[in-house]
Amino acid sequence: MKNKRAMYLLLPGLLFLAAFMLVPITLTIASTFVQDGRLTLEGYLHFFRDGYFNRILLTTLRVSVVTTLVCMLLGYPAAYYISRASARKKSLLLALSIFPLLTSPVVRSFSWMIILGKKGLINSFLVNTGLIEKPLDILYTPTAMMIGLVHLFLPLIIITLLGVMENLDHELVRAARSLGASPFAAFRKITFPLTVPGLIIGGILVFVGSLTAYTTPALLGGKERVVSTFLYQNAMTLNDWQAASVIAVIMIVITFVVVGLMNGWANRLNPKG
Repeated sequence: MKNKRAMYLLLPGLLFLAAFMLVPITLTIASTFVQDGRLTLEGYLHFFRDGYFNRILLTTLRVSVVTTLVCMLLGYPAAYYISRASARKKSLLLALSIFPLLTSPVVRSFSWMIILGKKGLINSFLVNTGLIEKPLDILYTPTAMMIGLVHLFLPLIIITLLGVMENLDHELVRAARSLGASPFAAFRKITFPLTVPGLIIGGILVFVGSLTAYTTPALLGGKERVVSTFLYQNAMTLNDWQAASVIAVIMIVITFVVVGLMNGWANRLNPKG
């Protein structure tokens, strides 16, 4: 009886997801295999034979992977420090960490345009101090995209890791220290393996967000294309929805592959979950 009641409670949500997510995605995927009324893989073969698209795909993967790694490297120590802070200090640090999420991506991107431009704050400082002779080309490059995306998604990985670290049993660390383990050994053998799930989940969120982000790459990348801006160009500018659907399916496949690889990495680091 309880199981039936639970199913009735789940039914509205499941119907909503099926109608507005599962069905459109299925139709989108199916449309990529049909051309002129026949089944074909020509749409995919056309893209993977195209050197321009391959460059865009490699740029997208490079930006997404580097953004994810930088967010992991910056977010882990930040979350570790916040988790060990006092309650009052933790609230302040958590608010400062979340604050970037309260700002529009458009506003953040325009702020970075002011900072990274040839006459921006960074180049002006470097030129005025004599460290460089002419301004650096930072804006409208993959580097600018990575900077903007790190600023955008770093709070996500901090929040994810913080939830895991706050539930960590610190008695295990104290027991290891009492048995002669150094602080680094206790961290390597206990703290890090137990926080790997949070790190993996945060990394997946950052990677998927970086892979599919549009506003930040469009504003900070300029003419430098990534898959999301290329999809928008095919759908809205060229009105080629067949090509846009193929690109969308490629993005979905990449997402599932990366999620599977990161879950496998997590299982190797922490086999007991």
